[in-house]
Amino acid sequence: MAITVLLIDDHELIRQGLARAFERDADMTVVGQAGSVEEGIAAWKDLEPDVVVTDLQMPGGSGLDVVRAIRATSDATGVVVLTMHAGDDRIFAAMEAGASAFVGKDTRATEVVSAAKHAAVAPRTFLCAGLSQAVMRRATSPAPPRLSGREAEVLALLADGLGTGEIAGSLFMSESTAKTHITHIYQKLGAANRAQALVTAMRLGLLDHATPQRF
Repeated sequence: MAITVLLIDDHELIRQGLARAFERDADMTVVGQAGSVEEGIAAWKDLEPDVVVTDLQMPGGSGLDVVRAIRATSDATGVVVLTMHAGDDRIFAAMEAGASAFVGKDTRATEVVSAAKHAAVAPRTFLCAGLSQAVMRRATSPAPPRLSGREAEVLALLADGLGTGEIAGSLFMSESTAKTHITHIYQKLGAANRAQALVTAMRLGLLDHATPQRF
């Protein structure tokens, strides 16, 4: 029987291009398409495909949200993550979320099809062309700065756009103590201001989100 595939990407042209690539393979059949994280998760639940191919960056969340939603209830579904901007952090994030494969959008469509076939057969293994190099870079790179538990709390509130006084009130501390924590965070991250600290924290994986409009 053909391997069933669900395509999730907010760009219709990309979905259609991938669909044509899958249709050329007699072993694969596309059973559905979705343009957002929410639509994708709903379609997966409804269609129960063998493989989900999802973009990484989409409206309403990340392709990693799709991976985590699937892995919360299924180890049998293959999940291929696609991205325009591959990088070590994204590779490891996809692997840790439980993806079956990680493929850059600059690769040939036939490679996406091959990754989907791998994902259908071995959904809990991880296929990525650049994985070994990423592992080597991580092994030889300096360890990321360690924040204390309180500093992590302050950093999260900085990311939410709170000022020093608001942070102090939220964490039941004096403003001077809040300022001290913020200073220590900036020092550890090598940052001169809030924007630099949040960008560095995101790059190092110390934050899952930030609100750039309030930098």
